[in-house]
Amino acid sequence: MSRSVPSDQAQGLRRLFAHSRVRFVPVVANRHVAFGGLMLERLATGFAERGVHTLVVDATDLAPAPSEMALVDLAACVELLSSHVSYLAARGLPLRFVDSAGSTHAFLQAAAEALPRARVVLVLADATDCCRLFAQPARAADAEPVCPLLLADDRPASVTQAYASMKLLVMRAGLKVHDLLLGAAARSARAERIAVQLALCADDFLGAVLRDWVRVDPSGDALEATPPSLRRWVDERLPGRDTVLPPVEAAHAMSSIAAGSRFAAANRALN
Repeated sequence: MSRSVPSDQAQGLRRLFAHSRVRFVPVVANRHVAFGGLMLERLATGFAERGVHTLVVDATDLAPAPSEMALVDLAACVELLSSHVSYLAARGLPLRFVDSAGSTHAFLQAAAEALPRARVVLVLADATDCCRLFAQPARAADAEPVCPLLLADDRPASVTQAYASMKLLVMRAGLKVHDLLLGAAARSARAERIAVQLALCADDFLGAVLRDWVRVDPSGDALEATPPSLRRWVDERLPGRDTVLPPVEAAHAMSSIAAGSRFAAANRALN
């Protein structure tokens, strides 16, 4: 009861993103992406290789309804899926934390406090919810950078949706730097062209930047080592020295995810 309350939104954001041990990764849901759940699993496997625990917060419209205990004891609603991944069903829950400015960033603080051992919090949400969660109109210079991760595959509908999400995040939330997780076969001739075209459109029409992109082959074995490009992307988000697990050990540690009923709901939200 004695914990201080932020005096304004900017102070609350500084408190949230100054926490050096937690990395928030906004993952922008895209219903036109095939095998999106597998892509999310591979992303979590990449973090598992670094020996860190990841909390997947599923705030999409297709997520399970949150427990009635969510506003009383959010920690009790976190489900352990494997030794390196936990899951929180959060459909509609961020709006219960909305402030007078329309921001739901207080939910992020609550989610991080619900599982203190999580080093990474993957927040899976539609673009509109990502805007409310991560918009930073009065951001401190030393605050944690926010870079939404767009999802797409090599089909036109998914790329169009990814661009529409980027446009919304730029215009409503002021988030101009993005990354892309692209589901495409290793031999796909369209993958690189899609990333280049999306980057050009972002620069020409939105004044935004597609900073990086990573290809994930949906046909790959879940127990295979993380692709080098994804491992590099993860390493850039987790600076410092962590316990690095051998790739096979990390993949086996994640193998129970596919059987998790709650994580399956996240898969449906992405597919």
